Amino acid sequence: MNGVHDMGGMHGFGAVIEEKNEPVFHEPWEGRVFALNRAMGLTGLWNLDMSRNAQERLPPHVYLASSYYERWERGLEKLLLESGLVDADELAAGRALHPAKPVARKLAAADVPGLLARGSYARPAPAPARFAVGARVRAKNINPVTHTRLPRYVRGHVGVVEAIRGCHVFPDSTTTGKGDDPHWLYTVVFDGVDLWGPQSDPTVKVSVEAWEPYLQAA
Repeated sequence: MNGVHDMGGMHGFGAVIEEKNEPVFHEPWEGRVFALNRAMGLTGLWNLDMSRNAQERLPPHVYLASSYYERWERGLEKLLLESGLVDADELAAGRALHPAKPVARKLAAADVPGLLARGSYARPAPAPARFAVGARVRAKNINPVTHTRLPRYVRGHVGVVEAIRGCHVFPDSTTTGKGDDPHWLYTVVFDGVDLWGPQSDPTVKVSVEAWEPYLQAA
């Protein structure tokens, strides 16, 4: 979706300032939000891409005013409400007011190592890869109303396939409940001058991981 979260190449948001010796969590509540997201994901009522999309659907003024883990927390609230696990009055009260909705699976101590491990989203290929390394491709000028991983600033621009990363779960499909729908994933390199104009640094190159449905032959 074309939301405020997709701000690559946009002006007016200030400099990106690196925090030296940044801790994993700045406050204890951030660690709890991280743990809650992991634990609730075990219910199977949503997936990683649905979780990302929940944050992307926050109102722009809320998204921009929220820190990283505040967005995680607000996105989780949205998922809990939409799945019926909590009601709005319970969120306002900060405690359960109604009988709990049953879930297929609850977090146990034995589940923690698996939840903290990075999962694999590679899947068997349904067909040969359409593009080869070195191929010139154009990112499609799409404007989906749901989640996508194709940033706006490369849409309509031509790049070169640098690598083929295998066949993976397609985020645009898993977000809308259409299953894994695996597609080939490519690293596509774009020329900075083409993206940002003649005033751009001519040495700049931008690499984007792009699924095959995002691309067409140039």
